[in-house]
Parts: sequence; C-alpha cells; structure tokens
Amino acid sequence: MLFKTEMIVLGAKSSKGEYNGRPFDSTTVFFKADLQEGDNFVGEVGEQMKWGTSANFDKIKGYEFPLIAEATLEQVSNGKSMTTIIKDLVPKSAPADQKSTSNQTPKSA
Repeated sequence: MLFKTEMIVLGAKSSKGEYNGRPFDSTTVFFKADLQEGDNFVGEVGEQMKWGTSANFDKIKGYEFPLIAEATLEQVSNGKSMTTIIKDLVPKSAPADQKSTSNQTPKSA
C-alpha cells in the first residue's frame, strides 16, 4: 500500500560496499516522529527508514538539514512482519548551494 506524507528529515546516510563477499548498497533516512500519547511519553524522537540504494543519498546530500519533504511510503510484508519503506522523497526547498536568500547559511563542504 502506497501513501504520501510530509516528513521532517533530520539527516541521511549512504552505505555501499562489500562485506564477506556480499555486496550492500542502501540509503537510510532519519526523520522526526512524535512519541505516542500517554502518561509516560512526551515530545519527539528521531527514527530511521530505508530508502533504496546509495544513489538516493546523492539526491538530497546538497540540502540543509533538517528539511521538509514529501515522502511516498509503502508498507510491505514478508508474511510474518510488516515494515514501511520510502519509495520517493521530494524536498520542498532548494539545495543549500542554490539558495539565493541572504538569511540562509549555505552548507559548508
């Protein structure tokens, strides 16, 4: 099942290489999530979700973080447990190196 939502992206990491002869290639996105309501919970937390290969990391690495993005998510199951993955992530602002306003601090390299 696919659905869209607005997500506050705190950061991302790329991982690509080989371990014990097996290749790996992924991007993990860290995002802001609300804690469940209750007497013993308050505030927000950072969570993580997979977003395809390391090529996706290149799509967002030039942006300032945190950023607001429209995320297309998919719930998938292996028959035993369900997980949510990111199918697409579209930032709602220009990359840091393309911003023209003076009140924005460009991301340093």
